[in-house]
Order: sequence, then C-alpha cells, then structure tokens
Amino acid sequence: MANRGKDQPPKTIGELLDRFGEAAEKGDEVSLDDLMDAIGRRSFGPLILMAGIVMSAPGISDIPSVGTITGLFVGLVAGQMLFGRDRFWLPGWLLQRKVSSKTIRKVAESKWTRRPAKFIDKLVTRRLEAFAGGKANIVVAAACLILALAGPLTEFVPLSGIGVGAALVAFGISLVARDGLMTLVGFGLTAVTLTIALVALT
Repeated sequence: MANRGKDQPPKTIGELLDRFGEAAEKGDEVSLDDLMDAIGRRSFGPLILMAGIVMSAPGISDIPSVGTITGLFVGLVAGQMLFGRDRFWLPGWLLQRKVSSKTIRKVAESKWTRRPAKFIDKLVTRRLEAFAGGKANIVVAAACLILALAGPLTEFVPLSGIGVGAALVAFGISLVARDGLMTLVGFGLTAVTLTIALVALT
C-alpha cells in the first residue's frame, strides 16, 4: 500500500480516508511517517488536505497539542511551497510523532468525516483555474501559513480548530483538483475563522 501512496497521491477526500484506514491496520499506533507513506511524499495538496481532515474531525482538534503539532506541520509544508520546492522535508522527530490507531480509524470511518467527504467529492471539479494552480498556489500557500500560525490558538478557542481544518481541507482540494472555487471557499473560511478567534481572545 505504501508504494501506491508514493506513486499515486489520493485524488479525493474519500480515497485519502481509505488510506488513513489502511495505515491504522498496521499496528497499535500510527506515526506521521506512516501516514506519509500512505498518501505520498511528492505532492503538497494531499498533505494540506490530510492536515485539514485531522483538524476538522470532531473531537480530534480538541486533543491537547494536536493544534500546535498540526500547525507546525502545515507551516513547514506551506513554507516550502512558498519557496517553490517540488519535494518537502520534515524533521525526524516530527515524523516519528505517533497517535493511536484507534484515533486514526475514528477519523477514517466516522460518519462525521465520511458523509461530508462523499458530498464534497461529488462537487469538486476543475474550474475557475485563474484561482488554482500556478501563481495562485503561492497565495494559497501564504494563506495556509497564516492558518498554521493560528494552529496553537485553536487550543484556547473552542471549536476554532474545526474552522481552521475546514479551510485547510478547501485549500487541499484546490491544490489536488485545481478547483478554483475551493480556493475561494478556503479564503472565506480563513477570514471567518480568524475573525471569530481574534474576537474570542480579546
């Protein structure tokens, strides 16, 4: 399964969730490195999508340190996108971070992730390409970097992690499917989420 992930990154949210489930079947714990093997290491879109799914899954973003670690992950990936790298690097200590397979299965199998995934996958198509691909991806990377910086704040503002996660899912889809509409949705969710978080903290 690892080779399939490396050669062919997932094209839909449903396929990415399937690969989460496959990774969870290999042991009691799943490392970030294991998830990388499952979804591939050559494309930035699935990585942003993966982070978004983790953050937006109900109950997951509320786990202590998840917001901070996910923010660090997204920041490293988005930063390398901004610098035009075609492959990314992550520190070994981050790749070895582990979570229980039960938690990953919950993300992969929950109706709260599967139902929205099925609905969104039906809507996604290649459109509004002025807002997807090429220079537009640089703007998307910058927005993801801002969301990454907000990651630690989600541990102090209830439910804000779901908003950050939803925005990352939208950006991840835009990168994978070249769907400019999802880029615009991502910008809207980013603005709303950050505004709510700042109001809550003041």
